[in-house]
Amino acid sequence: NRIPFSAVYKTIGFKETGARVFLTALPITAKILEVERFTSAQDRFNITSQRSVSKVRSPTPMRHGNFTWLIKRKEKHFMELHRELRTYKTFLRIPLPSLCFPLQRQLEDYLNKLLKMPMYRNYHATVRAYLDSVQYLSPYVMEFIDVSQLSFIHDLGPKGLEGMVLKRSGGHRIPGLNCCGHSKMCYRWSKRWMVVKDSFLVLMKPDSGAISFVLLVDKVFDIKMETKDTETKHGVRIDCLCRTLVLKFTSYRHARWWGQAVDDFVRKYGSNFLKDHRFGSFANEQKNIPSKWYVNGKQFMEDVANALEEAEEEIFITDWWYVEIKPLPFLWNCLFLQQKGVRIFVMLYKEVELALGINSEYSKRTLLQLHPNIKVMRHPDHVSSSVYLWAHHEKIVVIDQSVAFVGGIDLAYGRWDDVEHRLTDIGSVTRTLPVSTEPKLKGQADVIGLMGNTRFWHGKDYCNFVHKDWVQLDKPFDDFIDRHITPRMPWHDIASVVHGKAARDVARHFIQRWNFTKIMKPKYRSLSYPYLLPKSHTTANEIKYQVPGCTQTNVQVLRSASDWSAGIKYHEESIHTAYVNAIENSEHYIYIENQFFISCADNKVVHNKIGDAIAKRIIKAYRDGKKYRVYVVTPLLPGFEGNINTGGGSAIQAVMHFNYRNPKNIICCLSLSLCVSAVGDQWINYISFGGLRTHAELEGKLVTELIYVHSKMLIADDNTVIIGSANINDRSMLGKRDSEVAVIFEDIHTVKSVMDGQEYQAGRFGLSLRLECFRMILGANTDPSIDVTDPISDQFYKEVWMTTAARNATIYQKVFRCLPSSDVRSILELDGFLSKPGLEKEDPARAQEELKKIRGFLVQFPLQFLSEQNLLPPIGSKEAMVPMDVWT
Repeated sequence: NRIPFSAVYKTIGFKETGARVFLTALPITAKILEVERFTSAQDRFNITSQRSVSKVRSPTPMRHGNFTWLIKRKEKHFMELHRELRTYKTFLRIPLPSLCFPLQRQLEDYLNKLLKMPMYRNYHATVRAYLDSVQYLSPYVMEFIDVSQLSFIHDLGPKGLEGMVLKRSGGHRIPGLNCCGHSKMCYRWSKRWMVVKDSFLVLMKPDSGAISFVLLVDKVFDIKMETKDTETKHGVRIDCLCRTLVLKFTSYRHARWWGQAVDDFVRKYGSNFLKDHRFGSFANEQKNIPSKWYVNGKQFMEDVANALEEAEEEIFITDWWYVEIKPLPFLWNCLFLQQKGVRIFVMLYKEVELALGINSEYSKRTLLQLHPNIKVMRHPDHVSSSVYLWAHHEKIVVIDQSVAFVGGIDLAYGRWDDVEHRLTDIGSVTRTLPVSTEPKLKGQADVIGLMGNTRFWHGKDYCNFVHKDWVQLDKPFDDFIDRHITPRMPWHDIASVVHGKAARDVARHFIQRWNFTKIMKPKYRSLSYPYLLPKSHTTANEIKYQVPGCTQTNVQVLRSASDWSAGIKYHEESIHTAYVNAIENSEHYIYIENQFFISCADNKVVHNKIGDAIAKRIIKAYRDGKKYRVYVVTPLLPGFEGNINTGGGSAIQAVMHFNYRNPKNIICCLSLSLCVSAVGDQWINYISFGGLRTHAELEGKLVTELIYVHSKMLIADDNTVIIGSANINDRSMLGKRDSEVAVIFEDIHTVKSVMDGQEYQAGRFGLSLRLECFRMILGANTDPSIDVTDPISDQFYKEVWMTTAARNATIYQKVFRCLPSSDVRSILELDGFLSKPGLEKEDPARAQEELKKIRGFLVQFPLQFLSEQNLLPPIGSKEAMVPMDVWT
């Protein structure tokens, strides 16, 4: 006996028939606790010496099923209600309880008898014909007991105060949408029905029932009722990070009642949203959350597809780049959407087309053609928002606000991969159009099938973006590189999934961004793009579907967000803070996989503190005489098109300048500090930088390619893990630039492990993730003799990790003469290096024998590559015209 959450998308005008407001077959009861008597305003302010007439105000607790709420009505309100219903009774010749002299007991009996009569409880549904003919007054009974279509929806949480208010326009944290002045002439007042819930407030239009605004409760939520704050008589001002909302009431007491009631309700039921949480995050720490990690896209995309099939109400997706990819397209068929009525909301980053060719307009157009239930927004509008340099970089999929996937994997080309990281994929594939006798639904697109031999990556999914960037994205099944000549670039990535309250927090971030974009862009203000409402944390543990293979952990959702990306007054950089905290508090090691490593702050160009925190932690370990290791795995080259054999393009070189400079800065910082103690180059015992590379045979020819590390992950001490979309650079970490989402996992279940030869209680979640990563990149999955159990012992660090990385790098250079290489310190040395052929050309048989010595994918990071070359964009190039912040 519940009203489904999907009812929030079906609200209708308050006078229209068919609205479901109440729970089936459950009564509404009322009890008047006391009768308050107070004097008139004139007597209160001593304006007159005459004795004022006493008034009666009745605080009345109401109950309907498990919902309870309090209304407060004067004697005159009961009389007005009765007078109105007498007219109604006369018209329809139906019974009406008699209203005797309104003492407390009589008022209570009258109200309960009235609420037992369905024709009065559903007043407007009964008198629709009369309303049509006589333009009747507003919904007396519904308004009298403070109920609406949102009152008793289970997933919206406890029922709070409701009622009609006058709302003042403006107050948003958006340039251009605020009133230009403070004169009353500048404001517009509108009549709205306000609904107060535990973590948000809703304004509804009475004539259409449409939700016209959603205010999320946050850490700066505040109620002000003084005239100097509200700038209006009998006003209430509600502040939050995204808006200052001003309401106006009929009297001083009415305004005080509303202001105090809203404040009391939110502080009672939504206190967690009012706090300044750890790391400065918008979200609280959530306990015992079913959690799971993913290494590479194969299992991730399978679990996403399965979870999407289980959706019953709504799906949220936001990506830096989204395209139709395996195994997801079948989920968007009209039958699935039509049968379940699932609503899908997608937010895409609107790129600057001259700088980035991800064609989000094509992605939007393709999705919108599938079904009316799919709504797609793109943001930002570059001209109106003046945001050209920053991007929405989150990768989120949320199902029914109960399951949330967060990480570094976009639902896009090239992301699907597995532990083998294949370089080649040749097969015969033909395109077919399905033959169907069933009528095509309006807006339904033809689904192209693929027939032929097994192929993992079709069309644009087979990619090597350093060799050639994507083109003609509107032709997804057409190859854009010759897979018989050019190997693909494998994709290494990390993601995660959380449930329950943590999933609610991820959904809340999406909802805040969606609602902000709806206000920001005029094209999305129509009713076809609805405001989204967050589900209550009180029902978060009622999980209908859980991803298999989860482990219980404590979880906190983190983000980078600001005014341009989420419409909030103060920016948030909780991911940055959590990274620094995890590094500073680690005892044994940290393991980092990240697409970028641009840190070691100089307060001039680079500002994030992650590199500094690593250096300080290593110095502390040295001074304390304790063993400590830092592992950093990052791409060997940036992900930009360019021929590295000729020095690459300006974009590659610009990123390389910072990506290569900052590890060296950390090493210089360590060397300087340690050399003061006459120790020399001891830094190598503490920190290692690596990349990933693999090889294969393509059409009888040996080929090699780097594995693109797209992960955004940190593991500390086998018990703390951060997984998200944030790179280690200023763009992702500072909060004011790119928008990001991440999750920090802290283990609550331990297993026996080893740390520096001693028994150690490692976290189940953190340990299993590290072991999976180490086994894959070191080759332990195919060579059982490789022991990756102890991450800090000398035997593992020197004889396994460092030795494997050095051996693999040496073999690859010997066989392929591949770049990047520390033997090339300037562009002038490139020709000389490449002029010497590798074994794959001189002696293929011997090359094959050498390659058999390769273990896993790990290679040393070539820190000296182009170290003597100025890699900053040359003056006059288009890359030099953009601010330096773009590259950091």
